[in-house]
Amino acid sequence: MSWRGSTTVPDRIFACLPYLLPLIESLVFGSFLLRQFPVLAVLLFPVLPVKAVYDALGPLGQIIVFFALFMLVVRNEKINHFIRFNTMQAILLDIVIFLCSILLRILTPVPGAGFAIETLANTIFLGIVAAVVYSLFQCLMGRYAEIPAISDAVHMQVR
Repeated sequence: MSWRGSTTVPDRIFACLPYLLPLIESLVFGSFLLRQFPVLAVLLFPVLPVKAVYDALGPLGQIIVFFALFMLVVRNEKINHFIRFNTMQAILLDIVIFLCSILLRILTPVPGAGFAIETLANTIFLGIVAAVVYSLFQCLMGRYAEIPAISDAVHMQVR
């Protein structure tokens, strides 16, 4: 869907950048899968320098990045709607990752839940990577990525 006017190439590139946030955050869940299939790590190699910088910020810096994206990009109506939409969608994907990490912390102390935790972590990782890749492809094509439930919430937030 390409409504709200056409998008320029710089807008498409800037709309792709916020998706680094959920991709970086999801790497924690991918540790089981990346250990089993080291070839997948080669695909994620370009993200590792960005992850190192993001991790160096510490928890406070990461919260500042999160709120800076929300306050300075999503709420700024001077910025193109396409960029604001994709930034908010990346933020919501990051919130989903945070909620999933809470779920895994609850399940971790349960005895005998190792296989279930590993399966859940792999599923979360693959789901987030699939959503990010789909969104990046749609951004580069100049279209709005429609992810069920998440995009509906984004439409309510971004006017």
